[in-house]
Amino acid sequence: MAKRIFKKLLPHPDVITKNRWIKLLGPRLQEPSLWHINRRSCSAAVALGVFCAFIPVPFQMLVAAIGAIWFRVNILVAVPMVWISNPFTMGPMYYFCYLFGAQLLDIEPDGFNFELSLDWLINGLVEVWQPFLLGCFTTGVIASAASFVLIRVLWHLHVLSHIKARARRIHDRRRHAAGKQ
Repeated sequence: MAKRIFKKLLPHPDVITKNRWIKLLGPRLQEPSLWHINRRSCSAAVALGVFCAFIPVPFQMLVAAIGAIWFRVNILVAVPMVWISNPFTMGPMYYFCYLFGAQLLDIEPDGFNFELSLDWLINGLVEVWQPFLLGCFTTGVIASAASFVLIRVLWHLHVLSHIKARARRIHDRRRHAAGKQ
């Protein structure tokens, strides 16, 4: 069921690899693990995407795509997971990361007045960069590990439900066949 849903949502690998811009990346994109939907590839891709969502840099999707190619995990799962951090969630996420980093460093959090300006990046970030980056890294590691385990558990439960459903169908067929005799 999940494979059918993914196949409908995701473009075929041939469509992507034949794109003239993506062809420039060469044979690394022909790696089957980048496109296969399996427990290992998907759980690691979700973990990679979640970790990249906590990296406070522009072009997080590019970082996730390069990471997916490097670690040979599903690129079509890793890249969209970065969208956890978007214009609506970025502020609360990064503020939490700053507070968490300040807690880890055992320092009193200052007023984290973020402004989307070059002046703030030059002057304001200087004061909070250590707790901010430590919080981003630590939160990213914890969230990616938790998402890895969660996907593994959900995948396992999904497989178990299919096995139980199949066993029920076989049992029902045998009972039905025995009733006809």
